[in-house]
Amino acid sequence: MLKRRRFKQTKTLDQRLAEEVMRLRDEARALPPGRSREMLLRKARQDETAIQIEAWLRSPGLRAPT
Repeated sequence: MLKRRRFKQTKTLDQRLAEEVMRLRDEARALPPGRSREMLLRKARQDETAIQIEAWLRSPGLRAPT
């Protein structure tokens, strides 16, 4: 059986997603209007939504009652 390669992330999920958003938007700026540009912008919006969901899940309002 194959063994999983594991490694510890050095950056938080929010940081990695934010960097990805910036990279995707920079790539999209360099492209002419078209399908590939729209796909990059769509992925950037999805990553921004993921950042918001992650923040919502970590919010203190969602803690289990004690």
